Amino acid sequence: MITKDMSIMEIVQNYPRAREILVRYGMGCGACLGASLESLEKGAKIHKVDLTKLLAELNEVENK
Repeated sequence: MITKDMSIMEIVQNYPRAREILVRYGMGCGACLGASLESLEKGAKIHKVDLTKLLAELNEVENK
């Protein structure tokens, strides 16, 4: 399960299909320094992304 506390890098490494969703939300920098240090929650806030909606989509893909 993908959670708001996971780093963006951790999500991309463990769930490769999540990358396309993050890109769609303007959070495509899976290899930058911020991705390894920022939680999904912080990244969503910085990019003005609805965290609840993003998590729902990420976990939907992860469960397929």
